[in-house]
Amino acid sequence: MKTTITEALADIKTSMARITKKRQSIKSFLGRDARIRDPMENEGGSREFIRRELQSIADLETKIVNIRSAIQASNLATELEIEGRRMSLSNWLNWRREVSQGVKGFMAEVAAVLDQQRKQATQRGQPTTYAAAAMPDPQIGEWVVNVSEKELAEQIDQMEMTLGQLDGKLSLLNATTVIDI
Repeated sequence: MKTTITEALADIKTSMARITKKRQSIKSFLGRDARIRDPMENEGGSREFIRRELQSIADLETKIVNIRSAIQASNLATELEIEGRRMSLSNWLNWRREVSQGVKGFMAEVAAVLDQQRKQATQRGQPTTYAAAAMPDPQIGEWVVNVSEKELAEQIDQMEMTLGQLDGKLSLLNATTVIDI
């Protein structure tokens, strides 16, 4: 069956909801008082109903695994270039999930620490200089910045642009890439 990745992802979500409902349904028929007529008698009995539902769940689970495998194969084969970096879509997704948030958080922390240190130096009356230009006045002392704040701001901006482009291209690829399940 051929489908787009977007449709396949929606199918996974629907299948997961169906599995949840089937599991809930099975719980209703796990046992009953023997004096009460089996409500599934006309469909082969509760045991048969449970067996069919368990088989249906197993089929849906297999379907989900097959969809994920087809998406993964497509993502491994699809190359994507963002901001001059070319990687497989699979690698981009791994980068976004495993790396980007840590880098983004660290850069934000560095910017916040620099801002806090600058405010404290200003309160003490210390002028700010950059490491390359540092010639501290021995009477006042200077607060020396060891990183380029301009470059840091550019890196933060670059990260936002990369993540934004990745999300946009991923949405477009998911809507247009056809996989075979």
